[in-house]
Amino acid sequence: MLKRIYPFLFVLLTITRALAQPSSPVLPERERARVVDEILEDRFTNLLPQLMRREGLDMWVIISREYNEDPVLRTMLPSTWLSARRRTIIVFFDNGKDVEKLAIARYDVGNLLKGAWDIDVRPNQWEALVKIIEDRKPKKIGLDMSATYAHADGMSFTEHKELLEKLPAEYQKRIVSAEKVAVGWLETRTEKEMAIYPLICRLSHQIIQEGFSEQVIQPGVTTTDDVVWWFRQRITNLGLDTWFHPTVDVQRADRGDGDAASRPSQDFNHLRTFSKRPDKQVIMPGDLLHVDFGITYLRLNTDQQQHAYVLRAGETDVPEALKAAFKQGNRLQDILTEQFKGGKTGNQMLLAALDQAKKEGISGTIYSHPIGVHGHAAGPTIGLWDQQKGVPGSGDYPLLANTAYSIELNAAVELPDWKKTIRIMLEEDGFFDGQTFRYIDGRQTEIYTIPRKLGYVR
Repeated sequence: MLKRIYPFLFVLLTITRALAQPSSPVLPERERARVVDEILEDRFTNLLPQLMRREGLDMWVIISREYNEDPVLRTMLPSTWLSARRRTIIVFFDNGKDVEKLAIARYDVGNLLKGAWDIDVRPNQWEALVKIIEDRKPKKIGLDMSATYAHADGMSFTEHKELLEKLPAEYQKRIVSAEKVAVGWLETRTEKEMAIYPLICRLSHQIIQEGFSEQVIQPGVTTTDDVVWWFRQRITNLGLDTWFHPTVDVQRADRGDGDAASRPSQDFNHLRTFSKRPDKQVIMPGDLLHVDFGITYLRLNTDQQQHAYVLRAGETDVPEALKAAFKQGNRLQDILTEQFKGGKTGNQMLLAALDQAKKEGISGTIYSHPIGVHGHAAGPTIGLWDQQKGVPGSGDYPLLANTAYSIELNAAVELPDWKKTIRIMLEEDGFFDGQTFRYIDGRQTEIYTIPRKLGYVR
């Protein structure tokens, strides 16, 4: 009865139960397809009309060829379509009552986009598109063109050229950028998506905790590269995917022996550190480990950075100096998320947070970004590691309701006992509902230990 009346709730319960079983924590492919298609139908039915009307766009045309898909189109394909086919053209038209969803293709695109090209009547696909446009007489024709967002710049040179060759001059004058609708489509998280996003973030957290444990790391033997490839293999074994190659790196007290992780603070503090991957190192007792990790599941992404400390002989807990440093990282997170107010731009949030951090004596660097169907997603950029005075373009975009973010930043903290400055590099995924910000599956507030402390709770 539950499955018949509440299909999405049934799937949600299935995911929850799966996560409770470590041997099989993800859904089978058929069940994943059900989730993806139900979420997509909900987005087309409820979200798309809101976005088009909010931006005053009555027609949106998305054009892609196989293997050169518009980033937006890829998020609109049904679960059984892994790419466009030949040339796939999608037209959305707001007729005032509802939004028509048409595919100028040889067949329907799944069950939601109905084929509107009769090849026997109009063998030329462009002429079929023009007929759709002329019949509906849109005031504005939105195309995916954007100098700011690659996500919203999917109209290729060739497709644009061929469209203009067929489109009458009066309709060429009505072409506008669909950037705001495209970004809105990509950045907005629906109620159904937010029902499953915590489970996805939790799964990602669980994998990190598994990797940062004595089950994977043997001090003096295991290298950072070993752990990186353990993460990659674990993702594959679980039937998941990732949108970037993980990194694992080490910070340790200065031993004065030339070890890369022990060099003076200025080496690690240099911003160029963020533009290259760390070298492979053997993990040793007393090391502070850091991981940058994310998964892709049910078309949503995670992006998380956390820390673990390798206990020395006789130690049972993380040294107090590291605990205090970690608190500075958590406080910097709070300072940033306190700035989350609807309508504020990414640059406004960045500068206000950095100013407050400075007042509190925290040496912070903030480089947070939207997350969702892309890892580095569309929406307001809140700093880049090499642009701490603001980011032109994407940093000027305002914060809107029902959007998700990776709160990514670091706090530089001097440790006299280590004879260096370390960085507490944190990243956790969160959601802004229009009024308040919350972490989707909580955040790390204590450094993990290897081996793990008994009774540890994240």
